[in-house]
Amino acid sequence: MRLLLAASLLAMTAAPALAATDVPLIERTKLFGNPSKAQGRISPDGKWLSWTAPVDGVLNLWVAPASDPAKARSVTKGKERPIRQYFWAPDSNSLLYVQDKGGDENFKLYGVDVASGAETVLTPFDKVRAEVVATSNTIKDRILVGLNNRDPRWHDVHSLDLATGKLTLVQQNDGFGGFTADDNLVIRIAAKPTAQGGTEFYRVEGGKVAATPFATVGLEDSQTTSPVGFTSDGKTLYWIDSRGRNTAALIAQDFASGTTQVIAEDARADIGEAMTDPVTGKVQAYAVNYLRNDWTATDPAIAGDLAFLKTELKGDVQVTSRTDADDRWTVVVDPVTAPPATWMYDRKAKKLTQLFVGRPELVGAPLVAMQPHEIKSRDGKTLVSYLSVPSGAKGPVPMVLLVHGGPWGRDNYGFNAAHQWLANRGYAVLSVNFRSSTGFGKAFTSAGDKQWGLKSHDDLLDAVDWAVAKGITTKDKVAIMGGSYGGYATLAGLAFTPTAFACGVDIVGPSNLFTLLKSIPAYWEAGRTQLYGRMGDPTTPEGQALLKAASPLFSADKIVRPLLIGQGANDPRVAQIESDQIVAAMKAKNIPVTYVLFPDEGHGFARPANSIAFWSVTENFLSKCLGGRAEPIGGAVAASSAKVPHGAEFAPGLKDALK
Repeated sequence: MRLLLAASLLAMTAAPALAATDVPLIERTKLFGNPSKAQGRISPDGKWLSWTAPVDGVLNLWVAPASDPAKARSVTKGKERPIRQYFWAPDSNSLLYVQDKGGDENFKLYGVDVASGAETVLTPFDKVRAEVVATSNTIKDRILVGLNNRDPRWHDVHSLDLATGKLTLVQQNDGFGGFTADDNLVIRIAAKPTAQGGTEFYRVEGGKVAATPFATVGLEDSQTTSPVGFTSDGKTLYWIDSRGRNTAALIAQDFASGTTQVIAEDARADIGEAMTDPVTGKVQAYAVNYLRNDWTATDPAIAGDLAFLKTELKGDVQVTSRTDADDRWTVVVDPVTAPPATWMYDRKAKKLTQLFVGRPELVGAPLVAMQPHEIKSRDGKTLVSYLSVPSGAKGPVPMVLLVHGGPWGRDNYGFNAAHQWLANRGYAVLSVNFRSSTGFGKAFTSAGDKQWGLKSHDDLLDAVDWAVAKGITTKDKVAIMGGSYGGYATLAGLAFTPTAFACGVDIVGPSNLFTLLKSIPAYWEAGRTQLYGRMGDPTTPEGQALLKAASPLFSADKIVRPLLIGQGANDPRVAQIESDQIVAAMKAKNIPVTYVLFPDEGHGFARPANSIAFWSVTENFLSKCLGGRAEPIGGAVAASSAKVPHGAEFAPGLKDALK
């Protein structure tokens, strides 16, 4: 009843692209609240199942006997932030997870004993970021972790005894960006950044780093080339490698002789993932993600399994865990127009058993398809893009250009809560892999070097023109929205092309590239020269001019369209000053802007109450700007930690929600 009443009120107060009665409104909480279950995995010994699920509204870890999933119990009792990353200890006796405080990304590693439920802080250091360096298929009682407690710029490698929690220094790090260990947890390779933005790779023997590198990668290949692991016998090193080619191939290198063999390559896209035998470590299958993620088996032993899964499960399939015996797998299937589901696959019996649907409340909801498209840029590049349109839409509808972060990342095909939410509100949604995006070869990635706000922005404008030409939307009814680099693109769109978009939503986006580069975390030191090479060097006059021209802050006075900004106060990547600065500049010029700040968040919003609050403000903001539907803010903002330092009066319903 409440939902129908809200829809009827909206029909009177807005002019949606679709009448509110055409398609039921999907409640925000069903898309952005906690999933019922997520991240289902089987323990290496096959005795346990695990997943994350809410306890008193916060995602925690749960375990159950693999033989009886109904006997599940929670083994953590976190009360503030959700557990978003976890894995099984190699010995299957404990679950390991990382957690930070308020989004500061100073992650601590925790262990939870499955039998007793006892929880241990394995890296009990404040203002230190723990990183897992390596685990082993054969060594079950310890793992390698990196800690930057000696020098915040560099992670020393320690051996962590899982039973006692004892940390033993294995490799002091004096200027290396990372290390690669073999299955015996012996460090074999050290990676060192170069002054030109590339990487040198050194052999490590007996803990000593060789004097000269055995491999060198330049800036052009830096996003697309790296070692990815050894076979269990330590003889073969696998690389994802674009040297001497455009798209990254999967390469096997005999580590002793240095000879290499191409396992797989694809002219359209990089090799993105590989499945390896849990005993031998040998590659058994690889994935190429062009329009969609496609798996190809290289080992006949699993070729039949992958074919069986593809036939039986309707949607894109991903194997998420395997037992040491390799007799059972957990598998996620994503149908896009239904919520993803997790299955248990018994290889011997060729039997699939559904474990859970992640968001059962979305079963039967009016979810829409996602359409992959190849869009041509003005200079002839192919922009792989993904479009969702409202159910039943006839003719042009308002559109949201949803820009991914990075920019060294990519958009993918699959269930996307933001796409479904916006399409349900009456908008077409377009996500574009603009130049700089990864996965499509080094030439495409490098084409975005020093093109922030320039050709990278032109790609987004070209995609909008394509959508207008195809009759998907009209030129005057397009909003731009995104997080991180996507937030930057929003600010750039409104500042550099002031009338190209009807409005914008910036989430943790940098406004001043000088302060962005100045405030990067200490542990990003290894990537500093690469950032300078790809963005502009703030230590040179040429770089300073480039960075200033690309910084929306210095063109804030040109903004004429409505802007909504969301920021986490503890963001270590894009510091709060990035949002503070542009809000202050617009306020000084009496330019309307709404600023929502979350004191307990970092780079994005981890707590569902906070994300729901921001999306509640966003959809009402978009409704005023583009004319689509919106679920009223209601108590969403009050239930969150949101503060509004400026501009509540410019966002529909926000002032009342704050009372």
